[in-house]
Amino acid sequence: MQNGNITALHIARVKGTPSDPVDTATLIAGSGIEGDRSCNPENTRQVLVMDQETLEKFDLDPGQIKENITTSGLDLSTTQSGQVLFVGDSVTLELVGPCVACGKMDVIRPGLLDDIQGQRGMLAVVINGGYINVGDTVRIEP
Repeated sequence: MQNGNITALHIARVKGTPSDPVDTATLIAGSGIEGDRSCNPENTRQVLVMDQETLEKFDLDPGQIKENITTSGLDLSTTQSGQVLFVGDSVTLELVGPCVACGKMDVIRPGLLDDIQGQRGMLAVVINGGYINVGDTVRIEP
């Protein structure tokens, strides 16, 4: 089991604009993060989880690559589809697969697309909703 905490939360309200940093977010079971443009029960890309350590490795700021939940203490590169991320006391997310880096990465910095490939975090769907906050504990169980 891996343990960590949330270091940042972001909501991407409008496509093509920067994500908004927030201290608290509401996750809706089966849909995603309230107010986020990916909040849709038919979307399997509801939430993007990224670790702070990888962001630092590439000299990126939280939210810059459009992740919703930034964590510290979790090695997301060792996670797999089907694993469950437990946030705080009651929120759970099912990891559905890695987020494939796209051309938008090179807009942030030329060459980032190739550099970050395979390390852009994990996509998830919301199983049990609720409120999450910066500082909340997170853990991944097999």
